Amino acid sequence: MVFPSHTCLLNALFIAFCIIFLGLASARNTLTHSQSIRDSEIVTSNDSVFVLGFFSPQNSTHRYVGIWYLSDANVIWIANRDQPLLDSSGVLKISKDGNLVLVDGKNHVIWSSNVSNTATRYCTAQISRYGKLVLKDDSTGQTVWESFEHPCDAAVPTMKISANKVTGEKIQFVSRKSASDPSTGYFSASLERLHAPEVFLWINGTRPYWRTGPWNGRIFIGTPLMSTGYLYGWSVGYEGNDIVYLTYSFADPSSFGILTLSPEGKIKLVRYYNNKKGLTLDLGISDCDVYGTCGAFGSCNGQSSPICSCLSGFEARNQEEWIRKNWTSGCVRKVPLQCERLDNGSEAVQEDRFLKLETMKVPDFAERLDVEEGQCGTQCLKNCSCLAYAYDAGIGCLYWTRDLIDLQKFQTAGIDLYIRLAHSEFQSSMIFLLFFVYSCLVLTSHRIYYSNLLFMSV
Repeated sequence: MVFPSHTCLLNALFIAFCIIFLGLASARNTLTHSQSIRDSEIVTSNDSVFVLGFFSPQNSTHRYVGIWYLSDANVIWIANRDQPLLDSSGVLKISKDGNLVLVDGKNHVIWSSNVSNTATRYCTAQISRYGKLVLKDDSTGQTVWESFEHPCDAAVPTMKISANKVTGEKIQFVSRKSASDPSTGYFSASLERLHAPEVFLWINGTRPYWRTGPWNGRIFIGTPLMSTGYLYGWSVGYEGNDIVYLTYSFADPSSFGILTLSPEGKIKLVRYYNNKKGLTLDLGISDCDVYGTCGAFGSCNGQSSPICSCLSGFEARNQEEWIRKNWTSGCVRKVPLQCERLDNGSEAVQEDRFLKLETMKVPDFAERLDVEEGQCGTQCLKNCSCLAYAYDAGIGCLYWTRDLIDLQKFQTAGIDLYIRLAHSEFQSSMIFLLFFVYSCLVLTSHRIYYSNLLFMSV
């Protein structure tokens, strides 16, 4: 056996040291107007936890520029998700007009930050806390662009999902098409119903798939998992009078989380402690969670079979479809509401009443009324268009004037919902109850009578 000489060992160690040193030297924490990074180079955060560089998804040879946490298995943002590079010739740099751009081997712009109002063409890009890439104007120090305002499929602490009440502009998250294809997928998440904000998942941006229920200052009341504390740290805020946003953070600075919208429309949360993976939570979407499963005036209960039923006072619009477990046609009212009050001196009919449904996910299209809890039902009763109401201490009085859609019965969580029915519906219920009690009394008396006969015969 031939052993290497000390000289060979020293040369090998020197070469290895040079390779490691050069690799570290190629990692810097800023990108200036006079610099660029090629496929083999990276930019890191000051703590080296977040990395900006080139990567390929699993089972793909396409190249993308992205930001990842700890490793490129945890990509939190992608620049060119819809314009992949076909080889490793890409270069990320700051162009003459101050924009951050990605060019291919022919110097064609593949992706750009697309800022039109840069005050100077001298800008610097840097990764700040939580992996946010910011582009700053060198002369003013102001941020002219940031990656958190252009998210992909992942949310991290301090990142915002927002909506502008006036302009309708939104910052939303969009899933990938698949694990190997990070291009724009079929599911998106956005903040909706801004007077009582809730998060919606959409299919193709137009069809609602799932919603959280309204925010009450602590949780989304249609998402029972939030009551367990696993999703603690979310908050809704306001920028001026126009912009509403949702964000999350952790009180413990050693914690970090990645919330991902999957290609299948599922939500996954992975929490890290001191840069080590901890809790993994999958928020699956059940049949009852899917928006409008039971149609208008139908309620879904995952513990029942079948899962859909019409609200009390309603019946299936299409009985044949319901028998086939196609419930989307919903339900219709059996007895019209008798909400006419005194009209031109005519006699008042008996007032409608409200039926209480406990632990419910409230319907979509809630409206708000600024009254105390005790006045919520009274005000709804005065409005013939009001079909239901609910009250939550964190939100106030909610009421509905449109068809009640996307209701769900929870085992825990949710709030009480009061639905409006004609007075005669309660009379029918009372008659049924009296008949039931009477039947029980008759049956009991018969049992006593025959028991006495049996006793006497003995």
